Amino acid sequence: MFMKEIKMAMPFRLAFLLISLFGLVSCGNDNDNSPVAPPPSTGSSQVAFWLTNPDKTVLFKKQTASLNFKEASNSYPTIEIDTTQTYQSIDGFGFTLTGGSAYVISRMSTTARADLLKELFASDSTYIGISYLRLNIGASDLSPTVYTYDDLPEGETDPTLANFSLAPDQTYYLPVLKEILAINPDIKLLATPWSPPTWMKTNNGSVGGSLKSEYYDAYAQYLVKYIQAMKAEGITIDAITLQNEPLNDDNNPSMYMAATDQANFIKNNIGPALQAAGLTTKIIIYDHNLDQPDYPISILNDAQAKPYIDGSAFHLYAGSIGNLLQVRNAHPDKNLYFTEQYTATTGDFAGDLNWHVENLIVGATRNYSRNVLEWNLVADAANGPYTNGGCSTCLPGVTVGATTPVRNVAYYIIAHASKFVRPGSVRIASNITNNLQNVAFIRADGKKVLIVLNDNTSAQNFNISYRGKVVTTVLNGGAVGTYVW
Repeated sequence: MFMKEIKMAMPFRLAFLLISLFGLVSCGNDNDNSPVAPPPSTGSSQVAFWLTNPDKTVLFKKQTASLNFKEASNSYPTIEIDTTQTYQSIDGFGFTLTGGSAYVISRMSTTARADLLKELFASDSTYIGISYLRLNIGASDLSPTVYTYDDLPEGETDPTLANFSLAPDQTYYLPVLKEILAINPDIKLLATPWSPPTWMKTNNGSVGGSLKSEYYDAYAQYLVKYIQAMKAEGITIDAITLQNEPLNDDNNPSMYMAATDQANFIKNNIGPALQAAGLTTKIIIYDHNLDQPDYPISILNDAQAKPYIDGSAFHLYAGSIGNLLQVRNAHPDKNLYFTEQYTATTGDFAGDLNWHVENLIVGATRNYSRNVLEWNLVADAANGPYTNGGCSTCLPGVTVGATTPVRNVAYYIIAHASKFVRPGSVRIASNITNNLQNVAFIRADGKKVLIVLNDNTSAQNFNISYRGKVVTTVLNGGAVGTYVW
């Protein structure tokens, strides 16, 4: 399109286009290394800039400074953007729609609920465009009650799943999810079980225990029935994980699933069951902390299980984000996903903003994750509902109380990526310099997106270099900026 315009243009038009493209205005003083504030708006800007400051003086607000590429020479650190080096595609950014989230949202007034869901899920210029949701299969620990889709009185079993029903989700969970899909029908949905029905488990309880070997086939059919039942409701499940935090059997609900058990379940039960049902839903393994990369690697090493597996999912309550590379290097043909991290009520905005952007938005994607999900989307003013033994200190993305919804730090962490890095974007090369943690993407429409965290205590001027031209900008210590051009 640009070349066509040049061929059609008169000389004055050509000069105007070149000035607009490469710019004559820049933030900062090229000969002064002291941090400076961005200048006021002086006209059109090639680069859109959205800012969050750690002291909350600015919260995800588009800035008015004119940022234009030009030829410049200064001694500021420079982030080089190289679109010729491409990495993984991006599926999206978002949260888990827990049962508690759906319950709280469902109790809002019709108008307030519509406004909040549009703000969260619409992708036009006004909203943050969440593009990926994790769902709970049955209850999570942030559901009002513990349930599955085939609960029976103690001592009874149902190996044919004659009593399977999505009825527990019909009251509020599915209606809220359908409202979300009406706003964004293309949102990717990953579904995760916290526990199978208790009659399938070694301890006959919702907390802990393992899957009885005689019910491996029944549990595979349980998951198949879930996917089919959701499809009948007009809801397409893109992927499932097989157990939330399989090495954590303390949650309510929860279940322990060893790596060898998960491998056996994949190759002998759920993998063949999905194929037999003609379902293309992806199988994603593990879904737990990065201190145990050997868990997914051992499953992927199983030649019979591996063909059924799309990739591995991770949390970061233990371990290092760099451990994602261990899994990728062992099996570069399989995808990586980041599926859960919570911010705590005991945390602070500045510290959580810094840690989560550095480790998740930047760290996970620079280590090949196709998505980044924070934990709970919405909760009430008491961080509920949650089950007996569930997380009471998990701060949601949005708190819905008696008055206006409160946007918490996880909202801003995700917004800096979800609004701009749309599904189908591809990560491109950028260098990290002078504690300017960053990651860059190119979108399907050709726009470039750069997310930067100034991981210094003081303000830092820096350059963004693209195709031999630079924009000079500044971020306060601990601030996050998203730049789009």
